[in-house]
Amino acid sequence: MSFWTALRIGSSGMSAQRLRMDIISNNIANAETTRTAEGGPYKRQDVIFMPKAQSTFLPEFIRARQAQDIEVISEERGMKVAEVTTDDSEGLKVYDPSHPDADKDGFVTYPNVNMVVEMTNMLSATRSYEANLAVINFAKQMALRAIDIGR
Repeated sequence: MSFWTALRIGSSGMSAQRLRMDIISNNIANAETTRTAEGGPYKRQDVIFMPKAQSTFLPEFIRARQAQDIEVISEERGMKVAEVTTDDSEGLKVYDPSHPDADKDGFVTYPNVNMVVEMTNMLSATRSYEANLAVINFAKQMALRAIDIGR
């Protein structure tokens, strides 16, 4: 794997995890939003990832392995966000007839955001971001060592 490939993979992972953290932050910020422009309470969102060039990497790797090609360079390696999905599950219903968004029976439907799940997802996204940063730092250190050896 070349220096540039490692940087592309690490940076694509960092970008994807940054978007994931933004979505999680949005979920947390709207955990009490009972009315949206679409009507009804806020619906939590989630990010689905997929590898770049998902269908071409394995055949390319097998071909390169059979040809005993040491380095397989692909411009499309790394991770990307496939889509941002909306969780349509029902939120918590609380009896509060004085709330402006209460239904005819006095129940208010709150968003389907679970703070424990969101904080766990945030921790996971942070760790993944740090792991991708470590890949970039390692590639940088290896390049600097190669330069030192060449002197």
